[in-house]
Amino acid sequence: MTLDTTTLLAILAMAVVTYFTRIAGLFVADRLVLTGRAKAAFDAIPPAVLVAVIAPTALTTGWAEALAAAITAVAAFRLPLLGTVAVGVVSVVALRSVL
Repeated sequence: MTLDTTTLLAILAMAVVTYFTRIAGLFVADRLVLTGRAKAAFDAIPPAVLVAVIAPTALTTGWAEALAAAITAVAAFRLPLLGTVAVGVVSVVALRSVL
């Protein structure tokens, strides 16, 4: 296998840009004063990321994962993010052992 120098430099440049974009978000987010709709939008980011991770698994695997995703969605209305993740993990493990 050979590696072209241009390809390697492109991959490294993309990695650096991605890293700095993530780090910049930490510094910029601390300086923002959010109210109203902007605050609501920022508060919606963690659940949106959680759904983006769970949805493909729930839709492409078996019944245990689909049911666990439904249980997790119901728990998300009542629990904080960490509690929701815990309910999701426990329910998928339990349902996989039963189904």
